[in-house]
Amino acid sequence: MIIFIKLLLAHLLGDFLLQPTSWVVDKESRKHRSIYLYLHTLLHIILAFVLVGKSDFLRFAIFLGLTHGFIDFLKLYFQKAKTKRRWFIADQILHFVVLAGITAFYTNWEFDFSVMKNEYWLLITGVFLLTKPTSIIIKNLISVWTPENKTGGENSLQNAGNYIGVLERLFVFCFILTGHFEAIGFLLGAKSIFRFGDLMEAKERKLTEYVLIGTLLSFGIAMLTGLIVNYLLSQML
Repeated sequence: MIIFIKLLLAHLLGDFLLQPTSWVVDKESRKHRSIYLYLHTLLHIILAFVLVGKSDFLRFAIFLGLTHGFIDFLKLYFQKAKTKRRWFIADQILHFVVLAGITAFYTNWEFDFSVMKNEYWLLITGVFLLTKPTSIIIKNLISVWTPENKTGGENSLQNAGNYIGVLERLFVFCFILTGHFEAIGFLLGAKSIFRFGDLMEAKERKLTEYVLIGTLLSFGIAMLTGLIVNYLLSQML
């Protein structure tokens, strides 16, 4: 595991902290003709080899760097202005997979699914429940009260409300599992303050009630899920 941690550190250093913005701009404009693409590849080889600190890792470090450079090359050629975000995510996932694969080969590591105890499955299920499934459940529950002008207008970010709801539920879930119930009140208060201005500008009681119902349902489902998971975890231990 420590090998993977070191490789992950090397990746973070090489891809973010030690890569100037000027390198990124030059790579995006000149692609494979950019000298910085090759310097970036060399940097990852050096970082991986130095941080792992073992002479027999050199060939793995070279493979890692070349693979990293090839993935970046593909991203530079196929990404468009509208797909930059998706290619960035795909790029990082591929790098992560390569790091895990190299770690597995170098350490002769085999993943044992038995380490995934029942507690982990319970936690994973709770987390996934509080993402899109809960958003759909809340949307259907309050659809009967949906105001005609519930949209936030042109100044609202696309799907921002949905992402905010998912994040707040995950925060509440974590707070309950860690026993920080007071943080839930702080989060609810903070959201109320930020939403107060929007609701005052709307000057519509139906919209205010709609947002309030949605917020309370979101927090309520997150709290109920957290309490149930917490109870089940206590029974497993």
